[in-house]
Amino acid sequence: MTSQRLVLAAGLLGFVGVALGAFGAHGLKATLEAGHQLENWKTAVFYQLIHAVALLALSQKTSANPKIGGCWLAGVVCFSGSLYWIALGGPVKLLWPVTPLGGLFLLAGWALLIVSALRKNPA
Repeated sequence: MTSQRLVLAAGLLGFVGVALGAFGAHGLKATLEAGHQLENWKTAVFYQLIHAVALLALSQKTSANPKIGGCWLAGVVCFSGSLYWIALGGPVKLLWPVTPLGGLFLLAGWALLIVSALRKNPA
């Protein structure tokens, strides 16, 4: 991903994350609490916003592995997206494998960042 695309992705994730956080806290709070899904919603928003900031920071590293941003973006879509859908009553049986897959994408992005740092700064 180019630096410009990383900034764009960070901006979109950040904007949508704040909007969904506010919507969950105000417009959907009663519904999410009734279905015992408020924590899932909060977790989805948290991970989305953390990775928006991480993508923004990554955009400043011209030497970063471009696969890192792709992993984080796919991870947020799968992880947070499936949690949002589950919180809104989506079919858990269909979605249960998507959430951990998203988590694996997020972890892969962080692992790629570690490998990239080790290769640039040998011990």
